[in-house]
Formats: sequence, structure tokens, C-alpha cells
Amino acid sequence: MSGEGVRSDVVRRSESITRVRVVDPVDGLETFAAVDGTKHLKPDFEAACAVPGGEVLLLGSGSSPTRMRASLVGPDGFRVADLRPLYLAVAAAFGLRADQLNLEGACLAGDRLRWFQRANLAAGAATASADIEVSALLAAIRGEITPDKINIDGVRRYDLGVAHGVALAVTDAVSLTDGRILVSAAAEDTPNAVDDGPVVASGLVLLGVDGEPQFFAEIPGAEKVEGLAVREMTTDGVRLLAVVDADDHETPSRRLTLHLHW
Repeated sequence: MSGEGVRSDVVRRSESITRVRVVDPVDGLETFAAVDGTKHLKPDFEAACAVPGGEVLLLGSGSSPTRMRASLVGPDGFRVADLRPLYLAVAAAFGLRADQLNLEGACLAGDRLRWFQRANLAAGAATASADIEVSALLAAIRGEITPDKINIDGVRRYDLGVAHGVALAVTDAVSLTDGRILVSAAAEDTPNAVDDGPVVASGLVLLGVDGEPQFFAEIPGAEKVEGLAVREMTTDGVRLLAVVDADDHETPSRRLTLHLHW
């Protein structure tokens, strides 16, 4: 993959924040940390995307049984569903054990949800994606069908390259208007799907309609981008909003404006 250009503008800080509840407190807790012995309770919603009907779908990472849930958030509140049968089926489709699963990005691809597995080569898991029928997934969350009735297909595997000896792995994904998909990627040196580790590089990877990586654009400062949203398509690329994760629940997430040009 050849390098292209990405620019990070100044960090924007909103004058006000509106809190939106997406899940009930877990054992009475709102925050979770390894130092407190509560990290295993964290819902760990790692992927979010807008879905038909004006709602937002949040998906857990699947890295533990408590993280195999989804929350469908709308103007009238939220609905949480346990999707463990679906998560286990996705792990099987990737050829992974349940403890290797770490789903960190999702976006719409037509009437399908393309769900990305974040690679961890140390744990034996490569970057991959699978397609899920959106209507069936939403029906399962609403309790209209059981999660085991959802079909999984379109499994793809990706080689995003290595930075400083650590494999780049998908942290989020957004669909572009031309059918391509843009993913954020981080090279995080961690031995498993749960523990955090040092991030030695990060950037954006453009995936072609055929799923093949077209280029990698490094983000200065190894910023660990874990959320992406398209702000506007431009004649030579795309402008994005990105959220940076500091892996510290006491540190507010920062919002970046990125302009990727090709």
C-alpha cells in the first residue's frame, strides 16, 4: 500500500455535552477499570452506526460474554439485547475461538452490516469482516426473531501491513458514497483482545469495492482513533470527524477533524 496524505486539524471542544444513556448501570456501576477489578463488567460497545429508522446501533466487541450485547438507541430510549449466539457464530465463521473475538468496527454496505474483527496476530487472530443482514439483526434486537436465525456471509480477510513490528488492525469503519469503505487502524502491542497496550502507529486505510486495501495514510502522533464519521466527500478525498481513545476512563475523548486526500 502506498502512503497518501492525512491532515489533523485543531481539536474541537464542544461548549456543552448531552449525555445519552445506552445501557442500564451494570451492577450499579457507570465506569469500569482494571485497577478497580471491574473491567470484566464493561459492556464495551466498540462499533456504532446509523441504521434505517433513524436509530443508532451499538455493538459490543464480543471479547467476553458480557460484551456480546447490542444497544439500539433512538429518540425514545434504548433497547439492549443479548446476541451471544450471533457472536459465537461470527467467531466460527472467522475460524476463531470465542476468546479471540474482538469486533471493533461496523458500517452499512447496502442492506448488510459489514462487521470487522480487529486483528491480534499475537493471539492468532487476523483482520477480517463478515456481512450480516441488517433487517434480521434489528429484528433480533427487538425480540422478533432469535439471534441464531441471522445469516452470516461475505467473510473477508485483510492484510493491512505492519508498523514498527506490530500489525495494523481495524478500530472502526465508515462507508463512502462510491461503495468503498474507509477504516481506521492502530498498531497496538497487546497480547490479547481485552488488555490495552502501547499504540506505536495509527492511520486510515481505504478498502476498494473488492475489499482490497488501496492505501494507508498515517495519522501523526499515533493517535488511537476508535470512532469515525464522514463529514463530507470532497473532489479529492473525504473530510472526517474522528474520536481518539486514550484508554483512560478519566480522560475525555478528543475529537479530530481529518481531511484524507487521494
